[in-house]
Amino acid sequence: MNGNSGQPGNLDFTVDKKNLYREESVTDLKIANIQRLIPINLDGTEDNSRETIFLGRTQLSTPQGPIPIQAKLEAKTLEEAMDLFPKAMETETGKVVESFKRMQEEQKKKEASRIIVPGMNN
Repeated sequence: MNGNSGQPGNLDFTVDKKNLYREESVTDLKIANIQRLIPINLDGTEDNSRETIFLGRTQLSTPQGPIPIQAKLEAKTLEEAMDLFPKAMETETGKVVESFKRMQEEQKKKEASRIIVPGMNN
């Protein structure tokens, strides 16, 4: 999958016609959103040669705003995806928390490494 990161002039908007999926979304209207990506052919018929993909999504509320959490659910059925959802979200939430802790530590190191010279205004 091309990430399309970089300069605007380098973006590739070409549709990969051999990697098409139809999206279905299921929610409990509380915390869970499970997206089922069903592989399809160019004519819209299901492509049974490829596996269906399940993605779990939720968001954490913080004082700075919502933080989206997403994880691939290694499931064959919607019910399996629902069963895997809680653990997958816990794991991804842990990764996000660790990432924020690392960012805070890096910021503290930057601030601590500033050299202050008396009489200099920055």
